[in-house]
Amino acid sequence: MKKKTIKVATFNVLNLLLPEVEYYDNKKYTQIEYERKIDWIAGQLIAMNADIVGFQEVFQLEALQAAVERSGIYKGAHIIGAKQDGILPRLAILSRFPISASTVYENFPEDSLIELENHETSEKITLPYKKFSRPVLQADIKVHEDFIISFFVVHLKSKRPGFINNENRDNPVHLAKGQTRSLLIRSAEATALRSILSATMKGNERPVILMGDVNDNGISVSTRIVSGEIPFRKLPSEIKQNVWDVLLYHVKDLQARKSFHDFYYTHVHNGHYESLDHIMVSQELVSENPRSIGRVGYVSLLNDHLFDSTLSNEKPKSWQSDHGQVSVTIELNLDRIEHLVSQKL
Repeated sequence: MKKKTIKVATFNVLNLLLPEVEYYDNKKYTQIEYERKIDWIAGQLIAMNADIVGFQEVFQLEALQAAVERSGIYKGAHIIGAKQDGILPRLAILSRFPISASTVYENFPEDSLIELENHETSEKITLPYKKFSRPVLQADIKVHEDFIISFFVVHLKSKRPGFINNENRDNPVHLAKGQTRSLLIRSAEATALRSILSATMKGNERPVILMGDVNDNGISVSTRIVSGEIPFRKLPSEIKQNVWDVLLYHVKDLQARKSFHDFYYTHVHNGHYESLDHIMVSQELVSENPRSIGRVGYVSLLNDHLFDSTLSNEKPKSWQSDHGQVSVTIELNLDRIEHLVSQKL
């Protein structure tokens, strides 16, 4: 069997922009801090050496291009960004392979808008969330001759409480309401993303890989909305097939089945070790699927720069990210791929 291995990674770079440009709360990088940040990002890219990298929190694409160039390992690679405006953090993707097409999703699909019903009056209201806080980026990448994988880079709403009026964190009820608002937005975004993914994946054998910061762990409700729910085991086979067709699988779970250890965390906040950054693949890249065209190999993390502030007096370095980076090797079955391509010619 002919094989080809590609490596995919996700990287939240934390507020990447040019020096002396203001962002949140009038912050800005000095020239020295900027150079250190570019050096640090370049070093992480070298350590991962991934063929395709999805980025989050890119304010200015020029700064990302500078880091990529400084790494020295991506000569001739392609970089595209999603709706860059220099004002808000956006998404981007880097690829050593040709990008044949790209799409930016800013608005929610109509069928994903969420209605609520008052059971006493039967009155219905629609939640007022209709746009992604960070537009989703899809890139169709030609990983082998005429064979394309669709990559989605995402960054869902954070857990940071959304306070309004005179609410504050010190009031437990205000805090609960703020957290609920963030959860509602993240869940609405996850639902919209599930609609986009289902439409993309249904009825075809093109693999999909999703990567990014979903701002929750792999078993949370919002993350499971994105990946989809596995079918109930007693359902008829034809119904199961339709569900499997649009499911995504966490690469960390696929690796965990083969390992006795799981030290997966990409973020540490106030003593909580969390996995917020994920890579998910469609059934075409799951080895248990008899029709798969590839398999998930080794999943690795770069999280040594993270530390628990409750156990240390160390302060975070302004040029480093507060997220770990996730990468995964994927082994493609070229015999199977070439057979699929020949059928379409």
